[in-house]
Amino acid sequence: MYWTSTGNTEEMARALEEGVGEAGGTARLVAVADFSADEVSDYDALAFGCPAMGAEELEADEFEPVWDACKDALGEKPVVLFGSYDWGTGEWMDTWKEGAEDAGVNVVAAVIANLASDAAAVSELKAAAEALVKA
Repeated sequence: MYWTSTGNTEEMARALEEGVGEAGGTARLVAVADFSADEVSDYDALAFGCPAMGAEELEADEFEPVWDACKDALGEKPVVLFGSYDWGTGEWMDTWKEGAEDAGVNVVAAVIANLASDAAAVSELKAAAEALVKA
């Protein structure tokens, strides 16, 4: 599940989807507007993608309400967090991951990319995908 503004986070979602397939799993790419917490139980593992917004924070109008509704339903399911940023240091991902773990989310990987994904980010996404499939 992902939200994108410029397409960079969607590109990351597609790399993650490809990595899941390469690892022998099946992925379903879903925009945040088409996902709800009621669907969490339908999946063995999940990935949530959101770029950094404003002062390095999650997108507040569409993404964050869905994320907040989902995180309590995740239980021990393995979760990957991912997203892109343009400014700052990527602090939003550290904050997001820490908050998720404090809420009991089983975060197996967190992947960021500065703007579009480079080879290193794609490699990290594929490793994260494998972690989801093998968990």
